[in-house]
Amino acid sequence: MTFLSSRRAKRVAAALAGVALTALTLTACSGGSGSSSSSTDSAAQGYGELTLQLSWILNEEFAGEYFADSKGYFTEAGFSGVNLVPGPSTGVAELLSGSADVALSDAVSVGSAVASEGAPVKIIGSTFQRNPFTILSLKSGGNITTVAGLKGKKIGIQDSNTSLFNAFLKANGVDPSELTIVPVQYDPAPLVNGEVDGFMAYLTNESITVAAQGLEVSNLPFADNGLPFVAETFVATDETIAKEPEKLKSFLTAEIRGWTDALKDPQEGSRLAVEQYGKDLGLNPANSLAGAKAQNELVVSDETAKNGLFSISDALQAATVQSLADAGLTLEASQLFDLSLLQQVYEENPDLKNYAG
Repeated sequence: MTFLSSRRAKRVAAALAGVALTALTLTACSGGSGSSSSSTDSAAQGYGELTLQLSWILNEEFAGEYFADSKGYFTEAGFSGVNLVPGPSTGVAELLSGSADVALSDAVSVGSAVASEGAPVKIIGSTFQRNPFTILSLKSGGNITTVAGLKGKKIGIQDSNTSLFNAFLKANGVDPSELTIVPVQYDPAPLVNGEVDGFMAYLTNESITVAAQGLEVSNLPFADNGLPFVAETFVATDETIAKEPEKLKSFLTAEIRGWTDALKDPQEGSRLAVEQYGKDLGLNPANSLAGAKAQNELVVSDETAKNGLFSISDALQAATVQSLADAGLTLEASQLFDLSLLQQVYEENPDLKNYAG
């Protein structure tokens, strides 16, 4: 399978099978300081180079970052440059070791690190308002569109995704004995070949690649069926948040500008991935564009329309915490989220809320 598929192993293995944090020292992370109130002021601060640990390879998933970099938004925010470090990675290890200033991760991975290891990190904003996990099926096969439709079916689940899938079943009151879990890898060939009725996948990846083969697909999104949690979250250490808030605010300002562009021009976001940032990966242009368009649907919501990109409503925070509880991870929203810096960015720059303008 492609690079796009193997990310499931790296992300969710660390998330729910238990993040391997034994090598981490729960000490200070990297930091700096800056200002988000104006480009001139922040540039005068001179933050140096920012290191952003990405969750995956340099594909269209990071279109907003490509815009922010290529159009000079990071520079205008006061950074001499940005180092986009490709994953796969959950980012927590890099934050705690000080090798990254900010990491892109997901609430399950971060929540696991916080709940299980006491990692001093917080989510300070979220690109995706809805997580992209789904049970993918063929309309001519399993055609699974409801939770009840899982019963009696053979569902292909990767080892690293087993805990997350079990949490999905638990959240929906489905006993695992009511279906058959078939161990699979990350290539959806078993679904295409009819070996399984459903396949755990990403809406923005395998669902697209299978459909690109001319097959009609059905999806059962986790976010719409009992297991909503935010993904592609911006994560920083508690120490950086406390000691270097202006640097993080400047970073968020540049990111908001970049993702505003990405929402308006997915074609260019895809081109930047295929021809520039991920040019050595052999990305499929058509699939990349489809992915860029699909992920934009996950970025916006009623909450972002009201309070700006990356905002996470109280209701979604609570739903995320409940999703973690269903996965056996118990913690309070205040242990996982700190949106104070993002709120300050919008207070100081209210025009940034108008991403649709």
